[in-house]
Amino acid sequence: MKPFYAILINSIVAGITNTFVWFAVTFWVYLETRSVLTTSWMAGIYIGTVAVSGFYLGSIVDHYKKKRVMMLSSIASLVFFALAALVYALTPAETFKNPGSVVLWVFIVLSLLGALAGNLRYITLPTVVTILVPEDTRDKANGLVGTANGTAFLVASVFSGLAIGLLGIFWTMAAAVGGTLLCILHLSFVKMEETLVREPHEEKPRLDIRGTINIVRQIPGLFGLIFFNTFNNFLGGVFMALMDPYGLSLVSVEVWGVLWGVLSLGFIVGGIAVSRTGLGRQPIRTLFLCNIVMWTICIFFALQASIVLLAVGMFVYLCLIPVVEAAEQTIIQKVIPLERQGRVFGFAQSIEQAASPLTAIMIGPLAHFFFIPFMTDGEGARLIGPWFGTGLDRGIALVFTLTGILGLAVTLIAKRTRAYTHLLKIA
Repeated sequence: MKPFYAILINSIVAGITNTFVWFAVTFWVYLETRSVLTTSWMAGIYIGTVAVSGFYLGSIVDHYKKKRVMMLSSIASLVFFALAALVYALTPAETFKNPGSVVLWVFIVLSLLGALAGNLRYITLPTVVTILVPEDTRDKANGLVGTANGTAFLVASVFSGLAIGLLGIFWTMAAAVGGTLLCILHLSFVKMEETLVREPHEEKPRLDIRGTINIVRQIPGLFGLIFFNTFNNFLGGVFMALMDPYGLSLVSVEVWGVLWGVLSLGFIVGGIAVSRTGLGRQPIRTLFLCNIVMWTICIFFALQASIVLLAVGMFVYLCLIPVVEAAEQTIIQKVIPLERQGRVFGFAQSIEQAASPLTAIMIGPLAHFFFIPFMTDGEGARLIGPWFGTGLDRGIALVFTLTGILGLAVTLIAKRTRAYTHLLKIA
């Protein structure tokens, strides 16, 4: 287990560095350009690239030794971060204030590619769990992976803004280069014994979507699990689009920022809980139970305009996310052979990650043109306004409540499907 803990620590540093860069660059670009459109495009490019790249990156994971893949991930990040810092150093500062500047977008894309290179490590890490951790304790190890991801998110979100404010973008990129170098140096000393197993007919890594789909099809119920989580992410796009406007209707931006820093601890708490207690004998049952609790919370946390109700509900929600992720990882690790896991994890990530941005794009106009007027001076304000409340924030709250009802209904229906029954037997 010692190599696993060493790689986990290494991955925490890499995750902090990559997330830190992307958060910091996003803040910096907005402060320089004051263009919401630019930052929206950045987010769209980032999430879209994550979704598309998962297919190919998963194949790379399956075709090479895992330590080598993680080293490749860090070296790629190092090169792109260094090039981005060089572009900034050689360019007049005024150039970066123009949202249409080619040089600005070169800097953005280089930073983006450096952060995205870390996605290769994210796909690799569950396969490392399969190699280094005995099957009966993999659920706990997956909980530690969730804790690592939560720690990276929390630290990066706190320090990225401070770095831009106190150091500026050049020294922020320099810090990223230093952190990535540290990861490479540390990883080079980690000893990890692994035997690369390949299928006889396999060729070099390629975008083999059809082959990956065939792999998933061979396991009864696995497609159903992936699409169930995809649907949950589809509904999760509602929170991506509307949570900040709703929270800022209740408290100041300063309070909201600090509150999210505190709420992010939920990722760590949930991961630690799994690492201590595991997921029980049937991870699929735990996954569905968590989803039932999460969607029930979504029904109630916005019933009244209360920041306390919102904070408590979101904290519990965030605590359960690492449990759900660990359950999915544990199931795939059990039912998919190691030599195929990278492609399946990459496939699952691509499909599931693509859902949230799609909803986020659609729900904004729907809330703006229908739900907010509906709860401001429309029929909804007259029918349920006396107890639910009226106005912009209550229109958004109604979207949250309806999303929770839909999510709960779909979860209860999915729990009665053949896919659930199959996975209950084999996982």
